[in-house]
Amino acid sequence: MRTNQCTKFVSPGGKPHQTYIFVQADRFWSDERVRASLRMSDAIGWMREAFAELATGQARVPVRSWFDIPETESGLFTMPAFRSRDGLLGIKIITLHARNPGRGLPRSIATVLLIDADSGEMLATIEAEHLTAVRTGAGAGLATEYLARPDSKIVVLFGAGRQAETQLEAMCAVRPIELALVYARGAESANQFAERMSARLNVQIVAQPARSRIAEADIICTATSSSTPVFSDDEIGAGVHVNGVGSYKPTMAEVPPETVGRSRVVVDDAAGCLAEAGDILQAIAAGHISEEQIHAQLGELVLGRKSGRVNDEEVTFFKSVGNAVQDLAVAAGLVRGQQSGKT
Repeated sequence: MRTNQCTKFVSPGGKPHQTYIFVQADRFWSDERVRASLRMSDAIGWMREAFAELATGQARVPVRSWFDIPETESGLFTMPAFRSRDGLLGIKIITLHARNPGRGLPRSIATVLLIDADSGEMLATIEAEHLTAVRTGAGAGLATEYLARPDSKIVVLFGAGRQAETQLEAMCAVRPIELALVYARGAESANQFAERMSARLNVQIVAQPARSRIAEADIICTATSSSTPVFSDDEIGAGVHVNGVGSYKPTMAEVPPETVGRSRVVVDDAAGCLAEAGDILQAIAAGHISEEQIHAQLGELVLGRKSGRVNDEEVTFFKSVGNAVQDLAVAAGLVRGQQSGKT
């Protein structure tokens, strides 16, 4: 068996050490290889399949597990999933490290393992930083197809990192976006985002505009790690669609509970959101919404079991905490593409 050898500058003493990944070379997907192969349009199509399978029970996904490691200011997620249609099993392992930005390393490090469920054979090992960002953007893009007004042209973004990039890319893939207004913690990060993304997507991007411009939004995407809402309910206009993808713990919330309470609420997965989504849980605790008022899971919209937007005036809200079936769908799509000679 061939191996890929990587050098990681992560040793406690500050010295590099060698890490050996024991997989066949053609079955290892570096983040660079994923970037070169993964297209947003494909990912949105794979999300359509994945969420339909989740809604019909063809995909089975337990609520992910999480535990904190205070000694290292880190934590670990494990996210398994199974698809009966093609007999594939997958698991994503994510570690979050508060100290890593100061080391010049990503705050989160993720790997997806793709497995033949019948034999247990490892089909692929995939570095999943870009995969995660794209599948999250694609999930929001799919929801936006059903929930945003068809003529939506202005998107407001909160956040200027990797997730914000793929949110904007997905919005441009499903709606005729002409202008993006970007709010971030620092002006420099917002300006850098505007420079690189306007060149990539050929849309006008304004960094750190006046807060009054939030009311212009047709679509709002929140992609931050904020523990408190990043806008207020009275800042948004009628008919806006909101994608909330940043918060993933009950103690985190990017969207005001008042906004959640007056929205048509769609979630990626009800069990996951009711266990983890602070945007939903805090709105329930404050009495703005009940569990029964969650309108639908995204797969129900895909299958036509539930309606999407019904008029141009209502506010709609899609909440995603991320689902392992998304990672499995993208991993399977990449490997199928490789086998068919597309990647």
